[in-house]
Amino acid sequence: MTLISRVLGLVRDVVIATFVGAGANADVYLFANRIPNFLRRLFAEGAFAQAFVPVLSEVKEKHGDDEVRVLVAKVSGTLGVIVLLLTLFAVIASPLVVIIFGTGWFIDWLNDGKHADNFELASVLLKITFPYLFFITFVALSGAILNVYNRFAVAAFTPVFLNISIITCAILFIDSFSDPAYALAWGVFVGGLVQFLFQLPFLYRSGLLVKPQWGWHDEHVTKIRMLMLPALLGVGVHQLNALVDTVIASFFDETGSISWLYYADRLIEFPLGLFGIGIATVILPSLSRLHSANDPAKFQQTMDWALKMVLLMAFPAMAGLMVLGPQIIDLLYKHGEFTQYDAQQVYYAVVAYSSGLVSYMCVKVLAPGYFARQDTKTPVRLGIIAMLSNIVFNFMLAPFYGYVGLAVATAMSATMNVAMLYIGLHKQGVYRLTAGTVTWIVKVIIATLVMTSAVWLLREQFTLGEQGIAKQATVLFSLIGVAGVGYFATLIILGARKRHFVLSN
Repeated sequence: MTLISRVLGLVRDVVIATFVGAGANADVYLFANRIPNFLRRLFAEGAFAQAFVPVLSEVKEKHGDDEVRVLVAKVSGTLGVIVLLLTLFAVIASPLVVIIFGTGWFIDWLNDGKHADNFELASVLLKITFPYLFFITFVALSGAILNVYNRFAVAAFTPVFLNISIITCAILFIDSFSDPAYALAWGVFVGGLVQFLFQLPFLYRSGLLVKPQWGWHDEHVTKIRMLMLPALLGVGVHQLNALVDTVIASFFDETGSISWLYYADRLIEFPLGLFGIGIATVILPSLSRLHSANDPAKFQQTMDWALKMVLLMAFPAMAGLMVLGPQIIDLLYKHGEFTQYDAQQVYYAVVAYSSGLVSYMCVKVLAPGYFARQDTKTPVRLGIIAMLSNIVFNFMLAPFYGYVGLAVATAMSATMNVAMLYIGLHKQGVYRLTAGTVTWIVKVIIATLVMTSAVWLLREQFTLGEQGIAKQATVLFSLIGVAGVGYFATLIILGARKRHFVLSN
């Protein structure tokens, strides 16, 4: 289900690139979409889930389904009111939001500069896109509940409707607006509403669709609040860094920086969402149950398995994006308004972001090691250090390397974050790398090098940019197929067997 969602996400980005390219309008739309999307990441895949799932799992294990329904009612009512007020404020005061996160455009608007129109357009688009946050908050709540009951498919499939909505609005209504960015923005709004409505029947059939209640002072709601507030930084470092990058990029003279970073980040998000977030979503309820059952040995074993699985995919994904990046970008993006120059600029950002892909994915596995034990103080402290480091790296690199420097800074801070997370777990005696895992990592790196060498040699035989789309796709997927066969064949030669991929009971 996650794979279907991610593939459609790429199709959506192809449509965006085709209709708005990487110019000023694309920068503004992506800016207006990034802010509610950033908050969605925190709620749907980050702080809310990391705080809510352990508490819900504990209530389910100790008190049963009746108490779960009470908790769901109070959480939905409390969270709903807070997010509704936040959404109304953002819609009414959208220019203020743009001033905060698009300061460069605001300064241009004050001085009648060349990016002044960006400020005005962003203020209007935010009024359309921000209600998405209200809908997606309940989608996140519903998905977290279903995940605790081991029903992962519904939540994994739900994002498909966002992608379908944006694609449909772009194709059918883009000529109905003076600016194509409006059609895309309405696609975001409709996508949020459809996702919300899609999950309601599944909650109803599970007996968990309840009437929301205000429960700010409820014992469990208070516990979730206390866990959630620091978790905003504990799991959202990558998203916070990306948001900081957007703010800084608004000061750049060259139009397209925000778009280039976005298109590059979307390619990184494909393996990150499919494997990193996918595995993290599955293990968090399991780790929470194991912590409640006081089974540290199984807790360690589960984390070890998860780390090995994300590394199994992270290293070849990183190498693949670096080696085949130009071919992937040409096939996906270089159509319509998206130029060859844009493609080259996106590739530079892809290489920079890819250098941190292993770290991004490891964070998704190591952070649940804290949150499942309801320890939010440690990851938030480490998250603050990583975020501040990213800002320092930004100011060190951006003056010399522009938007590419921003991407490199994000990768460097993620690597710092994952190192600190592991050291913390090691010191607490929660998780330590075993000799078997270290051996596994060495084998994965060797297999990645073999794969990369083979693809590099074969790639030189093709110039995809001069071929039609069908030929480009055929050649690219053939190269990816060769890469996959070479990678796993090397692992098998090095001793990898089925038992290494399975978490034993």
